[in-house]
Amino acid sequence: MSEVLIAGVKAAGLLLAIFTIGAYAILAERRVIARMQARVGPDRVGPGGLLQPLAEVLKLLFKEDVRPLGADRWLHFLTPLMTLVPVVLVFAVIPLSPEWRLADLNVGYLYVAAISSIGVYGVMLGGWSANSKYSLLGSLRSSAQLISYELAQGIAALGVVAATGSLSLVSIVEAQFPVPFIVTQPIGFAVYVLAGLAEASRAPFDLPEAEQELGAGYHTEYSAFRFAFFMLSEYLHALVAAALITTLFLGGWWPFSGGLLGLAAVGLKVSFVMFCFVWLRASLPRVRYDRLMAFGWKVLLPLSLIDLAIVALLVVLR
Repeated sequence: MSEVLIAGVKAAGLLLAIFTIGAYAILAERRVIARMQARVGPDRVGPGGLLQPLAEVLKLLFKEDVRPLGADRWLHFLTPLMTLVPVVLVFAVIPLSPEWRLADLNVGYLYVAAISSIGVYGVMLGGWSANSKYSLLGSLRSSAQLISYELAQGIAALGVVAATGSLSLVSIVEAQFPVPFIVTQPIGFAVYVLAGLAEASRAPFDLPEAEQELGAGYHTEYSAFRFAFFMLSEYLHALVAAALITTLFLGGWWPFSGGLLGLAAVGLKVSFVMFCFVWLRASLPRVRYDRLMAFGWKVLLPLSLIDLAIVALLVVLR
């Protein structure tokens, strides 16, 4: 009973930390982009704008929740959770240091891939349940984008798994001492980062929010807190992508053996990757949908296969 209670407390603490970090990461992104565009950004609520996330949560809680008359009542209610919950579950197996981790599964990355793929159902059902042609079209192309780039991303990660000989994320980090995989597998790293951007619907691959074409994509008919769940799940997906890039290719807590220094190293690496995501969003225009799909199938997929073939050959010869 005590073990169950401890696990529950850890899970609740992780959930609170994830939502808090996500909220303030959104605030940081808005401030950074504002500076890049010679603006100020949100700075009115609280000292330096630090209470802006709380103000927006309260605003969304009290906004009217509108549901189209022809929408499927239960699916329209549940689909925001179907996109948010899988992203949160992935954080449970991402190690921050040898001491700071919720679970170390021997099939860690397989768990990540399986849980992440469930989010596609939320995207598809979110567009279908709204009984709107524009939402349905947005969900179809968003689902195609997620499924297509999952393939290249998964193959790029297979190179890391093959070099490590384990699916455990802790073992993958430990295998990167003394040299992280970004040095030994640069092609796989590039493919994984680009595919991660598309999987998280980040610019320049943010097709779900192509307002000039399909409203706001699959979540056009959502409002209030359910709309916030969709937006939060997309942003947490970007944080998951940054954390997985850090774990798989940047060595996790490398060059430290763990402790507070290792935790700080992970935090700095994840923050740097997120800053690069923000930098790309402020710098690049959104790509056209046909070019997005062609890039995934004709460029990233062949590169990921080449990377896996090279890694497999090196593993056999060593």
